[in-house]
Amino acid sequence: MVPRFWRKIKYRYDLKGSYCENCGNYHYPPRNFCPVCRRRGRVKEVRLPDEGRVLSYTIIREGEPCVVALIELDNGTRIISQLSCDPSEVETGMRVRKAFRRYGEDGEEGIINYGTKFVPAN
Repeated sequence: MVPRFWRKIKYRYDLKGSYCENCGNYHYPPRNFCPVCRRRGRVKEVRLPDEGRVLSYTIIREGEPCVVALIELDNGTRIISQLSCDPSEVETGMRVRKAFRRYGEDGEEGIINYGTKFVPAN
């Protein structure tokens, strides 16, 4: 992927979502129209909270262990994200906060990709 294109994905680098002024629901990733109200909704882009709690999680043990969690942000928005922590630290209900972390790279000499992950909020 071309670096310039990658950087233009707003919600890759910050928690941008959408909010429906009609029904009060938040959505991530951002939506063009509200899936609850449909076309009656008045949707606007908003910045989502930086903290939340783990509702559920799984540990992927292919290669180096990786924790993927369902997180409920402080405003009620639910997102799925990777947690950057030791798998033994994770528990349901734990507080987490967003962090800017490395996703991976395109080969040894390739572009390094970064984005939002979550870490324990201690």
